[in-house]
Amino acid sequence: MNELVKSDKSFVAALLLCIFLGAIGVHRFYVGKIGTGILMILTFGGLGIWNLIDLILIIIGKFTDSTGKIIKS
Repeated sequence: MNELVKSDKSFVAALLLCIFLGAIGVHRFYVGKIGTGILMILTFGGLGIWNLIDLILIIIGKFTDSTGKIIKS
């Protein structure tokens, strides 16, 4: 049910953070996913793969915040 509700987090902010600082997981900290943000720092965004997947999910409107709400424009 939560995934049908739009998050209060900004789509544009999440997208820009992912593009410019995604390798260190800043976009995950922004949406409240602290644990996976730390893992992204330690793995440099899964050597870029994890960051690319997150970027695609944000663009197509499937990326969620820590409460499960979708971040979309």
